[in-house]
Amino acid sequence: MERIIGLINAPFTPFTNEGKVNTEPIPAYADMLVRNGLKGVFINGSSGEGYLLTEEERMMLAEAWMKAAPSGFKVIVHVGSTCVAASKRLAAHAQTIGAWGIGAMATPFPKIGRIEELVKYCEEIASGAPDLPFYYYHIPAFNGAYLSMLDFLKAVDGHIPNFAGIKYTFESLYEYNRCRRYANGKFDMLHGQDETILPCLAMGGAQGGIGGTTNYNGRNLCGIIEAWKAGDLDRARELQEFSQDVIDVICHYRGNIVGGKRIMKLIGLDLGPNRTPFQNMTDEEEACMKKELEAINFFERCNK
Repeated sequence: MERIIGLINAPFTPFTNEGKVNTEPIPAYADMLVRNGLKGVFINGSSGEGYLLTEEERMMLAEAWMKAAPSGFKVIVHVGSTCVAASKRLAAHAQTIGAWGIGAMATPFPKIGRIEELVKYCEEIASGAPDLPFYYYHIPAFNGAYLSMLDFLKAVDGHIPNFAGIKYTFESLYEYNRCRRYANGKFDMLHGQDETILPCLAMGGAQGGIGGTTNYNGRNLCGIIEAWKAGDLDRARELQEFSQDVIDVICHYRGNIVGGKRIMKLIGLDLGPNRTPFQNMTDEEEACMKKELEAINFFERCNK
């Protein structure tokens, strides 16, 4: 299967002030991502509040992103849900509209606590789109599936024909590298934490990744990879540290899904509020966040 090279963005879902999905900003959104070096999108995932969307809304968003995507821009559709039958329908739809790939995180309910449960879950979902690469999205902080990803790779190897790899969003660089090295690098290990791109590059991995803060800081995050390839370690370190400064700010405002989405408004692409149960930022919080971002010269360096 084709490997992903470069960074894929996990976009926010645009909503109207009344809480309805709004596809109108997506063409401009796609153009901005391309300008800033992103190679595609992983839609309807955690940043996109995918579990708070109906099946119809998720399909509508997938179609809108496919329509807006320029040639060569990868559209990967997150299809995970608490209902495997729904996930298979979403996977089949993604294949029908020509998406590049699909992915799924473990369901948050019921909690998956054994490797064999996770393999079966992924197997059924992946079978809905047998012609597309399937990525497992490992983000245990969201669903409690704190399982060994190396053991998962061993169990899934040869069991799911279209299994492509893992979007790895967890803190263990040791485990990430063990998975990257499994079977001489058989599977695509997509780096999923914007905080640690540089150390993963140093270990020989992170050829591809999927990020959330790439929505508004993709220029700098893509720049880390470019600086590393050019042998400019000082530049790569500076960009990684700046990216960490940005993350430190959004952590003061309920993280990327809430604070990061409001940053999009500040850089000129208003994507609306978050859905319940997320607590939206107040105007006062927005003003405070803006000051913190100005203090690190974010607006001179962010996505344009």
